[in-house]
Amino acid sequence: MDLVEIFKALGDETRIRIVNLLRKGELCVCELESILNITQSNASRHLNKLKQTGIIIYEKKAQWVYYKVDEKFIHQNTLLYEFLNEALENRYEEDIKKLAHYKENTYTCEVLSLKRDDSQ
Repeated sequence: MDLVEIFKALGDETRIRIVNLLRKGELCVCELESILNITQSNASRHLNKLKQTGIIIYEKKAQWVYYKVDEKFIHQNTLLYEFLNEALENRYEEDIKKLAHYKENTYTCEVLSLKRDDSQ
């Protein structure tokens, strides 16, 4: 992938926050929506940009779509990925706290979907 396109994709704070969470492990769209407090359409738009540049990949499991940082991207852009890991380590701590809370409470996509429906 073109390095300019990669930097364009990383030039948005929401996408950086998504990458920051995904470097901690695979997450479903609904998890990202909940943690980042963004809409499904907003999440999809950002995830599509990251997919197009090869930074992340996805896997559909039943009705849910899970995303993670692409191992090929990491391998082909080792220095950039190491820089991102270092630069993001102490940033967006609130997102990481929400992720930890989410994992501790073992919320499922179904539970998050119900909570989101109740709040609307």
